[in-house]
Amino acid sequence: MWRRLIYHPEINYALRQTLVLCLPVAIGLLVGHLQQGLLFSLVPACCNIAGLDTPHKRFFKRLIIGSCLFAGSSLAVQLLLAEDLPLPLIFTMLTLLLGVTAEISALHGRLLPASLIAAIFTLSLAGNMPVWEPLLIYALGTLWYGLFNWFWFWMWREQPLRESLSLLYRQLADYCEAKYSLLTQHADPEKALPPLLARQQKAVDMISQCYQQLHMLAANQHNDYKRLLRVFQVALDLQEHISVSLHQPEEVQKLVEQTHAEQVIRWNAQTVAARLRVLADDILYHRYPTRFTMEKQIGALEKIARQHPDNPVGQFCAWHFSRIARVLRTQRPLYTRDLMAEKQRRLPLLPALKSYLSLKSAALRNAARISVMLSIAGLMGSALHLPKPYWIMMTIMFVTQNGYGATRVRIVHRAAGTIAGLVIAGITLHFHVPLGLTLTAMLLITLVSYLIIRKSYGWAMVGFTITAVYSLQLLTLNGEEFIVARLIDTLIGCLIAFGGMVWLWPQWQSGLLRQNAHDALETDQQAIRLILSDDPQPTPLAWQRMRVNQAHNALFNSLNQAMQEPGFNTRYLEDMKLWVTHSQFIVEHINAMTTLAREHTMLTPELAQRYLQSCEIALQRCQQRLEYDGPGESGDVNILEAPETLTHGPMSTLEQHLQRVIGHLNTMHTISSVAWRQRPHHGIWLSRRLNH
Repeated sequence: MWRRLIYHPEINYALRQTLVLCLPVAIGLLVGHLQQGLLFSLVPACCNIAGLDTPHKRFFKRLIIGSCLFAGSSLAVQLLLAEDLPLPLIFTMLTLLLGVTAEISALHGRLLPASLIAAIFTLSLAGNMPVWEPLLIYALGTLWYGLFNWFWFWMWREQPLRESLSLLYRQLADYCEAKYSLLTQHADPEKALPPLLARQQKAVDMISQCYQQLHMLAANQHNDYKRLLRVFQVALDLQEHISVSLHQPEEVQKLVEQTHAEQVIRWNAQTVAARLRVLADDILYHRYPTRFTMEKQIGALEKIARQHPDNPVGQFCAWHFSRIARVLRTQRPLYTRDLMAEKQRRLPLLPALKSYLSLKSAALRNAARISVMLSIAGLMGSALHLPKPYWIMMTIMFVTQNGYGATRVRIVHRAAGTIAGLVIAGITLHFHVPLGLTLTAMLLITLVSYLIIRKSYGWAMVGFTITAVYSLQLLTLNGEEFIVARLIDTLIGCLIAFGGMVWLWPQWQSGLLRQNAHDALETDQQAIRLILSDDPQPTPLAWQRMRVNQAHNALFNSLNQAMQEPGFNTRYLEDMKLWVTHSQFIVEHINAMTTLAREHTMLTPELAQRYLQSCEIALQRCQQRLEYDGPGESGDVNILEAPETLTHGPMSTLEQHLQRVIGHLNTMHTISSVAWRQRPHHGIWLSRRLNH
C-alpha cells in the first residue's frame, strides 16, 4: 500500500507541487510575513511552465538561465513602465526578444511563456514595492524551486523514467489486446484501423518520450539506469513484434474457419497483455518481476502452424509470439542496440538568432502571435480603464497551446473552471473563515487540484481559482471586489487567445499534411535501403525503424488535428485519411522486415537490388505526386517491373512484405492524385513545391 502511495505518478507529482508551493507560505506564516510567503509561492508557476522541474544533465545551468530571464523580464517591465511606455509596446519588444529561445531548442522554447508570465506578475506588483524586491523574489524563488526539485529527484532518482516506462508497457498491453481481440474484423481497414492507429501512436509517443528522457539524463553514463535501459530495450523489442502484420485477411479468414485459431491467438494476446500490465506495475513500484512462461499458449499456436503449413498466418503468429514470450520470460532484449543515437537539436545562440530573424521561422511567427495577443490585451485594458490588465494577459498565456485543438480545449476548461471557482469563492468569502482554517483548506484544495490536473484540467482550475481569490483576499483584504472583474478578464483573455490561434498566422495541420506525408515516405525509403543493403547492422536498423514509426505518428497526429480544425476540406481529408491508412500498413511491413533483416533472412544480392529499385521508384512516384502542383495520371510513371515478375516460384516472407509495400505505394499514388485535386485553393495549399 505504501509503495502505491509514494510511487504513484499523480500522488508523487501532487505532493511535490504542493510542497514547493506551500512551504514558503508556511514559513512566512511562522515568521510573521505571510504576504511575502504568498508572493514567493508565485514563482513556481513560472518555473513549471519553463520546465525547470525536468530532470536534466544541465539542471543547474537551466535553472540559472531561467532565474536570469525571470529577473531580467521583471526589471525590464519596471524600468519601461517608469518611462511611461505603453504596455503593448513593452510586451511586443519583450516577446520578440525572448522568442529566440524557441530557436535554440524545444526545451529552451518553454522559457518564453514562463518569462512573459514573470513579467505579467511584475506588472501587478510594480508601484507597490521597491524595484529590487520583485527581482529578489524571482531569484530566491527560482533558487528554492530548483533546490527543492533537485532534492526531490535525488530521493526518487529513477522515478520520472520509471513512470514513462510504466506507461509505455501499459500502452503496449492495450495495443496488443486490441489488435488481436477482433481478428476477423480487421478485414475492413476503415473500421478496424483507426482505434489501432490511435493505440499504436500512443505507444510510439511514449517511446519517443523515453528516448528524450534518456538523452536529457545522459543515462548511458550512469550505472543507476542500467536496469531501466534494459527494460527500455525490452519494450522496443516488444513494440517491434507486436506492431507487425502479415496483412492477408483472406488467409486469416480461411484459417479461422478451418481451426480454432482465433481463440488461440486471442489467448496468446491476452496472456501477453496481462503480463505487460504486471510488468508496468513492477517497474513503477520498484518490484522485481516474478517468473513467467507461456509454453502452453505458444505450443497451441505451433500446433496450428504445423497442421496448416500452407497457410502463412499460423507460422507468422507463432514466430512473433514466440519472440515476445522469450523476451517476457528472460526480461532481456533480443539484441543490444545503441539507445543514444538520437541527438536533440540544440543551436548555439548566434546561429539560433540568425535562423530566428528569417520570415520562415516558426519561432518568430509564434513570438509575433503572442506579442499581438498581449498588445490587444493591453489595448483592451486601456479601453476598460484598467491600468494593469495583468489577469487578461495571464489568461492568454495559460490557455495558449501549440495547436488550434489543444488551445480550444484549454480555453473551454479554463473558462468553465474559473467561472465555477469564482462563484464558489464568492459564496465562501461571506462566511469569514478564520485564517488557520483558510490556509488549511487552501493546502488541501491545492493538493487535490494537482492530483487531478493531468486528467481533469477544468476541475483543477476550479480549485486553483478558489486559492487565487483567497490569496488576493489575504494580500489585499478585498478579494470579493476582484471576483466579477476577474471573471470578465478571464473571458476576454480566452476570446483573445482563441482569435489569435484562428486568425494570427495559424499553422493549420491540414496545410502541413502534404509535408508530413513527404517526410514519412522519405524515412520509409531510408529504412528499405537499410533492410536491403548487403550487411544490415542492428543499431542503424533499430534507429531507422523508430524514425519510420515517429514520422508516421507525426503524419497521423496532424491528420487528427486537421479533422478538428474549422473550415477544413472534408473530401480532401477523407482521401488523406485513406492515404495514411496505407502508410500505416507500410510501417508495419517495415517493422516485420526489420526483424527478418536482423535475423539475416535475406534475398540474393541481385533480387534485393531489383526490389530496392522497384520500391524506390514507387516511393518517388508518391513523393512527386505530393510535391508538384500539376495534373497527373495514375500511370504516368511505370514501375520498373511488375511485382509478380520479380520472382518465380514460392516467395520468402521478406518478398511477401516487399510485394505488399509496392502494392500499397501504388494505391497511395492513386489516392494522392485524387486528393490533391480536392485540396483547398488558398493559402499554403497553393504552393507548388514543398519546402525542405
